[in-house]
Amino acid sequence: MAQISIDGDNLIVGIEGLGKLWALKSRLTVPLAHVRGATVDPGIVKEPKGLRAPGTHFPGLIVAGTYRTDDGKVFWDVRDPAKAVVIELTGERYTRLVVQVGDPRATVALIERSCPVN
Repeated sequence: MAQISIDGDNLIVGIEGLGKLWALKSRLTVPLAHVRGATVDPGIVKEPKGLRAPGTHFPGLIVAGTYRTDDGKVFWDVRDPAKAVVIELTGERYTRLVVQVGDPRATVALIERSCPVN
């Protein structure tokens, strides 16, 4: 699971527990100016992931790590699709962050409230 927070002009994504091992990351920092928006999207786990590079994928159990798609790199850390949030980025290493959070709607509201109008 991920913890999302805002620190000044940055969005901080902290990966917790075994997610650090599976995703091979513990923290991502993104300038809020590069965040295009966020949505709750439980169906995203059914979409093609792309090429894993590096990461973990056990169908129906976990998707974690970096995946390369035709649209760019996507970071995943999801075990429970019902709690998946998609964060759209621009001008960053990743085009999207797909993470599981404790309260998806509150997380999306925090991100939307904190992002400058794009």
